[in-house]
Amino acid sequence: MTAVHKIFSMSVADVYPLYLAKVERKGRTKEELDRVIEWLTGFAPPALRDHLAERTTFADFFDAARLNPNAELITGVVCGVRVEAIDDPLMQKIRYLDKLVDELAKGKPLEKVLRA
Repeated sequence: MTAVHKIFSMSVADVYPLYLAKVERKGRTKEELDRVIEWLTGFAPPALRDHLAERTTFADFFDAARLNPNAELITGVVCGVRVEAIDDPLMQKIRYLDKLVDELAKGKPLEKVLRA
């Protein structure tokens, strides 16, 4: 039996303010964060707001998402683990999002964060 991670059943609305605080501390904007989320998931700001208001879990959020075909270009380490080496598909998607937020907060140009 595989372990079910606590994050899978957490609401995206619980984590979103943490992402926002992280990027804003580094001089980035809510609009940039939302653009990164839209690039990864396909959720435009109105759809993202709906998911936040409905307190959608990460599992349901990524189940409904249309993952960007270039998401596989996201590489690097998050929480000590290489995102490209994560076996669990849902955990990998969550870590993709974490990695993009980290890159945004570290001042990487938005075009590079979005793998343009």
